[in-house]
Amino acid sequence: MAEPIYYVDRSDIRGGRLAEVKNGMRDLAAFVEAREPQLIAYHFYIDESDSTMTVVAVHPDSASMELHMELGGPKFRAFGAFIRMRSIDVYGRPSQVVVDQLRQKAEMLGGGTVTLHTLQAGFSRLHPPRYGA
Repeated sequence: MAEPIYYVDRSDIRGGRLAEVKNGMRDLAAFVEAREPQLIAYHFYIDESDSTMTVVAVHPDSASMELHMELGGPKFRAFGAFIRMRSIDVYGRPSQVVVDQLRQKAEMLGGGTVTLHTLQAGFSRLHPPRYGA
């Protein structure tokens, strides 16, 4: 069975670009929602100081993440003028293709680290159990 991939990235919002970041987030979220029905979750957050954007995504498997990187590439590039990538953390087992894509994305958006984390223990309830069914 394929293992889900949990993705978290953090970027600094460039001075005076908050409104553009917010518009870009809404645009990208709508774009992804319309084209990637397999994606379990895709969320953007801004911290209380309005200086950091965080993206959290849950993919069912590495193939989903690979598709996301291919479809979103041009949209990600548009963010380059508004943010500086600080870090990308991936929890799970992405393919080498995905790892290479993530390193390219980090470089394209201003640098930052790409860190892979391997599952050691735990479980997921991505679909709530049905009671009485």
